[in-house]
Amino acid sequence: MDEAYFTALIPRIWQALAETGLMVSVSFLLAGILGVGLGLLLYASRPGNLLENRVVFGVLNAVINIIRPVPFLIVAVSIIPFTRLIVGTSIGPLAATVPLVLVASVAIARISESNLVAVDPGAVEAGAAMGASPARVLFTIVIPEALGPLVLGLTYIFVALVDATAVAGVVGGGGLGHLAITYGYQRFDWFVVGVIVLILIVLVQSAQLLGNWISRRVMHA
Repeated sequence: MDEAYFTALIPRIWQALAETGLMVSVSFLLAGILGVGLGLLLYASRPGNLLENRVVFGVLNAVINIIRPVPFLIVAVSIIPFTRLIVGTSIGPLAATVPLVLVASVAIARISESNLVAVDPGAVEAGAAMGASPARVLFTIVIPEALGPLVLGLTYIFVALVDATAVAGVVGGGGLGHLAITYGYQRFDWFVVGVIVLILIVLVQSAQLLGNWISRRVMHA
């Protein structure tokens, strides 16, 4: 490997890293908002809960159960017409965020619901008995009590998004996955593959450490 090899490779790695960062950050932000909102709605509309509504709960629960088991690659391919409608193209990092947001949103919704359900029902009943509105109970009792585990759940989704962006490279999403396939695997350049694997490990470990630290701070606050 000569100097020209690294001169050509390094800019591609930086570009791929930027594309991966774009996909992960945009999809995590949007999916976090949508997913936590859906999780709150699932929790509140559960039978016997604050805003019991069997129809809303049943529909949301069914939709999430349908989408969650489908592998990301199949989701990305199956919603290509919708992706084109939203961003005008089905290729590139921005286009890849559409299926990423969809898949991550339903996962976050289920994780959020599970953490919210685990909150002590006695605290919820006490808040309601004191005359607090359902919204106030949700935002001042339920969410603060579930925040620590919820942060860990969101960290898991962030790591999963990093993994999914590598798969997005297969369908023209760009990023580190695309670079590993086109410049590594297809050219039998295992050095490129090794470098990208190392970068992905560093990204995942950094995200996990940060998520663990935030969760500890929240739970001990």
